[in-house]
Amino acid sequence: MQLLPDDDCFAIRQAARYVSQLYDRHLAQVGLTITQFSILGRFHGGRLLTMKQLADAMVMERTTLVRAIQPLQRDGLLSSRSAPTKGRELSLRWTPAGEAKYAAARAHWDAAQEDFEQRFGAERAATLRRELLDMTKA
Repeated sequence: MQLLPDDDCFAIRQAARYVSQLYDRHLAQVGLTITQFSILGRFHGGRLLTMKQLADAMVMERTTLVRAIQPLQRDGLLSSRSAPTKGRELSLRWTPAGEAKYAAARAHWDAAQEDFEQRFGAERAATLRRELLDMTKA
């Protein structure tokens, strides 16, 4: 099978798998996936977020997000309660254990960033990051 040279979707997905594997190898040392690390990072500074706010920030469907946060809640890293303004909506916050896990994982995340930038180039990585983030701006 021959790949089309202008197959943007395949190229992006292939690169995403490569980068995900790199970061997963680093985060495995603290028992988190890259999705779990990214979710915990949204609560930095003690933020309280609703499921909708978190889903929007993660650009994830809410049902997918629910499955992703269940292990974090089970392990006592996130807590939930009814939102102060809307009784049926859940608000989430990291627990002290969640904050500590995030802090421990941050060093491994930074090592993955450094690993990627050494392979790809720091300047190219910064340009790529800006371009990719621009794609998901509303």
